[in-house]
Amino acid sequence: MTARRPPDLTPRRLHVLHVSVPTSDGVANVALGYLRDQVDRGWNVSIACPSDGYLGFDARSVGAQVRWWRAGSGSAGLAGEMSRLKRIVEDTTPDVVHLHSARAGMVGRLLLRDRVPTVFQPHAWSFLTETRGVRRGPLRWERYATRWTSELICVSESERRVAEGLGVQAPTLVLPNGVDVSVFRPQGERDRVAARKDLGLEDVPTVVCVGTLCLQKGQQDLLADWPEIRAQVPEARLVLVGDGPDRRSLSRQAAALEGVQMVGRRSDVGTWLAAADVVAVPSRWEGMALVPLEAMACARSVVATDVTGIVDSVPGNAGAIVPAGDGPAFVAALVRRLIDPDLAEDEGWNGRTHVERHHDAGRSARELSRAYLRLVGARRGR
Repeated sequence: MTARRPPDLTPRRLHVLHVSVPTSDGVANVALGYLRDQVDRGWNVSIACPSDGYLGFDARSVGAQVRWWRAGSGSAGLAGEMSRLKRIVEDTTPDVVHLHSARAGMVGRLLLRDRVPTVFQPHAWSFLTETRGVRRGPLRWERYATRWTSELICVSESERRVAEGLGVQAPTLVLPNGVDVSVFRPQGERDRVAARKDLGLEDVPTVVCVGTLCLQKGQQDLLADWPEIRAQVPEARLVLVGDGPDRRSLSRQAAALEGVQMVGRRSDVGTWLAAADVVAVPSRWEGMALVPLEAMACARSVVATDVTGIVDSVPGNAGAIVPAGDGPAFVAALVRRLIDPDLAEDEGWNGRTHVERHHDAGRSARELSRAYLRLVGARRGR
């Protein structure tokens, strides 16, 4: 007699609700990659997010349902945020909810309390500060909220180790950020010259720094060090790509310097990376930054700080990792690559190989989808 197979407890057309407060830059790009993959699987995919930024609009273009969710910061509006998200959850009846970053993680877990399989992805821990210390309030919350976290998604082993060492312990999947290697393609010397021409840049040694203009990303440190770089490489140019809360203060700082250009947020980031000799990532803290991965995918050398996540993603033969806060070391690493383009080119191609092997966004999206199916199947099998 043939044994009967157990019933398939996982719905064929999974309904996933993503919730995110960041609607641009790294978090948005990671979320969009997941959305695109899940829509392509034929799943029912929704996202709740504010209407600023591009996340909701791009999500709609890839086939996800968009629910505008007004969110903020601090405790004053928390009850209203929970009430608005509750209506979205009741309307969409998701099989699994994926919360992106600290604010969504707080509101979503307070609301759901693990009644629905709940995935939380911090995209950089909220309890870490620019001085690499720990903020006690957010840490206490994260320790408490693990009881409502079905699965914690860390983007690097170092992010997981930091959490575990501080008592934030939940079932955890380490899922490195990835990039679409078919979009960010390797760029040679002729591509660099063509990109500079297209962007109206002079053909001189060029450093490009891409990221939200804020304390975390460290542009103010790079600008403070720029005069020393120019003293050693007089023709050098620095281009800051991005926008953010510190735009005005950074603009004032940049205006007093020679060879610095700020171009705002751009949709053609790949072209700006192609125009670079070296890409600078002076972050003070991270989860796992996308910019180093995108730069390496474009075959560009990377000089970055040794903060959580970056040390996991940039190998030693793809650029230089220097101690955060060590301005002279950062300057020396940039100058070396500006005056030795052959070194920078070799590192760029090493980085491209590393990204192809370890940071393909498609591979990460597939692993996340398997995690969803495991969580939903286990919950329905209780």
